[in-house]
Amino acid sequence: MNNPIIVALDLPSPHKALKLAEELAPLVGAFKVGKQLFISGGPDIVRKLRATGAKVFLDLKLHDIPNTVAKAVIAATDLGVKMTTVHASGGTAMLTAAENAAHEQAAMLRAEAPLVLGVTVLTSMDDNNLAELGITGSVQEQVLRLAKLATGAGLRGLVCSPQEIEMLRAELGNDIQLVTPGIRPESSKADDQKRTMTPADAIQAGANWLVIGRPITGSADPKAAAIGILHSINPELVPEGERREPIPEIVDCAECGQSLKLDAAEQAAGRYHCPHCDKDVEHKAS
Repeated sequence: MNNPIIVALDLPSPHKALKLAEELAPLVGAFKVGKQLFISGGPDIVRKLRATGAKVFLDLKLHDIPNTVAKAVIAATDLGVKMTTVHASGGTAMLTAAENAAHEQAAMLRAEAPLVLGVTVLTSMDDNNLAELGITGSVQEQVLRLAKLATGAGLRGLVCSPQEIEMLRAELGNDIQLVTPGIRPESSKADDQKRTMTPADAIQAGANWLVIGRPITGSADPKAAAIGILHSINPELVPEGERREPIPEIVDCAECGQSLKLDAAEQAAGRYHCPHCDKDVEHKAS
């Protein structure tokens, strides 16, 4: 099993992002560079991340006329990114242009073509948000509609929330790569994500890649948080030098007083979700 963790470097400082990436590179599968970091750090931040030996997921969610998107995908291919994103709602012509551009440019460079991922429905959106845009039906119906459009145009991967993984696997088969944001360990708050799932459950459902940001980057100990998440997915994914049997910590919930065990990820995150009172609680290590 390949390391499925993509750490979302949604940080304002390229220097801080690079420093964190250097620490986490041996523990994760890739790093996501989104709009904030790309605008502040430019293409050079991708080059520097690649220099650490890490794979880069360039998440700019391109949505424009086909020729403009194709040129942007060519530029991303030149940077050597592993994946890049386009909005599936851009339509068949745009999606086909993006996929063709990736393969043609990679062939010229004698390199591997980046995986062009179709973004279906953002994980911050729910049925009410779609209705505001005049889109009828549920989020799942819209996701499936856009997923079929994207794969019909030749795309080999999709971005979807955890709740749509099993549906897309059943409809599209196992060859399609599914990249899943909205991943939250049980100890973490959902923040602005509305359709979430734990890392282990998402992999079990059929995700290939998990995009995880704040539960790692916002942790007091990002390295320990990453190790804890890896361990929760599959202990064999943890590098041998970092393997150690996590010792559960027994605490009394600060809200309801009931006892519970904190796993490694919860200890590293500095917060937990109490199953007794159904509240997210901050936790300081004893």
